[in-house]
Amino acid sequence: MPRRTWSSRLLDVSAKVVPGIGRVRAQKEPFALAWAAANRVALESGRPLWVALGDSMTQGIGAHDVDGGWVPRLNARLGEPFAVVNLSASGARVQDVLDDQLPRLPATPALVTVLVGANDMLTRGRRRDVPARFEALLDRLPAGRSVVATLPQGNTQALAVNALLDRAGAAGRIDVADLRGPALGPLRGSLADDWFHPNDVGYERMAGLFEGPVRACLARYPGSRS
Repeated sequence: MPRRTWSSRLLDVSAKVVPGIGRVRAQKEPFALAWAAANRVALESGRPLWVALGDSMTQGIGAHDVDGGWVPRLNARLGEPFAVVNLSASGARVQDVLDDQLPRLPATPALVTVLVGANDMLTRGRRRDVPARFEALLDRLPAGRSVVATLPQGNTQALAVNALLDRAGAAGRIDVADLRGPALGPLRGSLADDWFHPNDVGYERMAGLFEGPVRACLARYPGSRS
């Protein structure tokens, strides 16, 4: 499970003061339970598996309901070809994906997506080793069947991660979902009540940013659809 830190304790306090933070944080447990139940069904379905790795944004925290996150929205855009196994966890950092999520990766996923790093960018200390952790993450992803999102931040470590992802994309190891610069669009109207997580509008945009790379991955490796 993600490590509990001073920032999560600060959010606990803030949630008692700012109602919007409390409302969004209250989604954490029911969304996690909903995904856990859906994962069990997906693993027994016999259908091609899309495994989603990451943090609360892959859980869909901030959306109106668990179906409003970018993962269900993108699966719908694609015509729902996958049974989704969502191994993400609220508060997860890159090391949590390495330690907790990747070990649970099914043997032959048709598609793997990764959206992680926001929680690593919160402090200078957390950022320090993130490029090395991303490199370790890339080494363990299924080549040619993985789509990884860039980091929108502009600090030194985020730029190093994005350069690493660009090189991996150019080499054909992954496809890159680009969240840099203006890609995510204006913040106004796209954030949940906590002013951090996306709302339904924000998640619809994120689904759009992942759609092209996912379709490119599936077109290049048609066996991932069967």
